[in-house]
Amino acid sequence: MARLAQTHGLTDVQQEILATVRDFVDKEIIPVATELEHRDEYPQQIVDGLKELGVFGLMIPEEYGGLGESLLTYALCVEEIARGWMSVSGIINTHFIVAYMLKQHGTQEQKDYFLPRMAAGETRGAFSMSEPALGSDVSAITSKAVKDGDEYVLNGQKMWLTNGGTSTLVAVLVRSDEGHPEGTAPHKSMTTFLVEKEPGFGEVRPGLTIPGKIDKMGYKGVDTTELIMDGLRIPANRVLGGVTGRGFYQMMDGVEVGRVNVAARGCGVAQRAFELGVQYAQQRHTFGKPIAQHQAIQFKLAEMATKVEAAHAMMVNAARKKDSGERNDLEAGMAKYLASEYCKEVVEDAFRIHGGYGFSKEYEIERLYREAPMLLIGEGTAEIQKMIIGRRLLEEYRFQG
Repeated sequence: MARLAQTHGLTDVQQEILATVRDFVDKEIIPVATELEHRDEYPQQIVDGLKELGVFGLMIPEEYGGLGESLLTYALCVEEIARGWMSVSGIINTHFIVAYMLKQHGTQEQKDYFLPRMAAGETRGAFSMSEPALGSDVSAITSKAVKDGDEYVLNGQKMWLTNGGTSTLVAVLVRSDEGHPEGTAPHKSMTTFLVEKEPGFGEVRPGLTIPGKIDKMGYKGVDTTELIMDGLRIPANRVLGGVTGRGFYQMMDGVEVGRVNVAARGCGVAQRAFELGVQYAQQRHTFGKPIAQHQAIQFKLAEMATKVEAAHAMMVNAARKKDSGERNDLEAGMAKYLASEYCKEVVEDAFRIHGGYGFSKEYEIERLYREAPMLLIGEGTAEIQKMIIGRRLLEEYRFQG
């Protein structure tokens, strides 16, 4: 199983981290994932284990108690974790988007206060951008912050908040017209607020309510919620970066990290689907021989493996581009688009290889079949990725007539 999705040029430290995570996944996640998923149960024991391994501080600088690793290391760890159970990788993803945004855009006081707690896993991050009527149009955000003395008062409803119940820190994007005259472009009048809260559901602090978990087709275990702000008062020192009007750019920077993460998740789920498919094909006999010896199945396995390898290569390229400090929206968009589409196709082929048994909840492939569609829409749909890719290509290949 180790032949596919190898990453060349890793340091000894990176290889050791990945080996540790892979061992944890094989021993602590895969054996219990399907049972927990069917119960829609939060994987507290798994999360505690990852906390002990230091995974929550993987990309946080050493000066704040983290491991100071690269986005590539993080993405490869996510790939391994998603191979075990995609929901667990989702718990980590939003945490790291917020930690990354703090590291890149936070004030020194905000970094000193939040990052050590996040590295230890004591503070768990979530980020909130979408709204019920929003879809992919971020400029249509209606949630609003109004300045009142040394505080801001936030009102509005947010949607699709991963870790909404279990998180204790939420980065929330809202409109803030203060200091931005009428007619200002929508993306220049948005601000990210760092909202601390208690874990759980109901009113988790005055003016802030997490109604409960949204019941989903897949991606279970991790809590996905709404977030309702009704007169929520936030001090001015909890504006990310200390200046209003920069929220859109801060969020988009974080989403680029998130897109690499979604690509990594797609790679991990696809790898697991291939493992299950190739294993079952050698065990299941028809017409007197294993179905793996039938040419039609070999064609499927060949296509699945090639897709796993291609998606992994693009994901690694996008992560390395971001680590280099270069703009990577093109590479991240391509990786997210390809990995999520290939993941869906590889999972479906593994499902077909299983035949009728793939439809049974006793088989792991049934869970993967319900999980893969989330990757098609998470961190931007395929259509949004193609818009990003197309615009960037026209920038790079502008016709000089």
